[in-house]
Amino acid sequence: MTNDVTNETYENAGAGHIHGVSATPRGLVRATLASMAAASAILTLFWLPSEYGVDPTGLGRVMGLTQMGEIKQQLYAEAADEDAVLAAQAAAERVSADPALLARLDALESQVAAIAAALGAAPPQTSSSEASTPPVAPAIASPTPEQATPAWRDEVSYTLAPTQGIEIKLVMSEGARAEFEWTANGAVLNFDTHGDGGGQNVTYEQGRGVPDQSGELVAAFDGNHGWFWRNRTDAPVSFTLRTRGDYDRMIAP
Repeated sequence: MTNDVTNETYENAGAGHIHGVSATPRGLVRATLASMAAASAILTLFWLPSEYGVDPTGLGRVMGLTQMGEIKQQLYAEAADEDAVLAAQAAAERVSADPALLARLDALESQVAAIAAALGAAPPQTSSSEASTPPVAPAIASPTPEQATPAWRDEVSYTLAPTQGIEIKLVMSEGARAEFEWTANGAVLNFDTHGDGGGQNVTYEQGRGVPDQSGELVAAFDGNHGWFWRNRTDAPVSFTLRTRGDYDRMIAP
């Protein structure tokens, strides 16, 4: 009898401490929608700007998150370029280390040379009279003052420490052309030529371990167009940029 009373007491005590939680379908729907809204806000306001440099609201740039995302994307692109270079080097090493493959390549080259000889593709022999006649150098006309190359409009020089980067832009209208040349003065730099403005972005060219470059930059739209350089060597690199042409002004640190 005592045991029955004790068991009943325990059961009643346990029942007193267990309470059910009632949830209606409408409450679950509201909670789900609220969670989705919060996740969307976090994705749009914080995650996209800080990871990908995508800032649809403009708040990410104010908080500095968009700049962080752009730097991350630049680093990801540089890492991908490094992986591609290493993969190409590894493939070349595998080819050079395979004697059978090298023998097949030599055999193909010999066959191509034999076919070219059979078709009469060998270069004609020069007669002794022709060989004894010295070539006449072509006359080179001196440029007139109107044809002389104009002087550089802007010239800047900077020294980048290892891993340091720098960006220089030209304010240009759509279709405007600017000539440029830059040199790492005996060293090498990674570069990214790009433009932005009016909500548009474009990448013109990228390079790794480049000692110098010259050419013409044509603006794809109204905005800022120029270069980002990074020093991936173990020593400081001093470089010089010269520009001229159809642009409003240079934006430099």
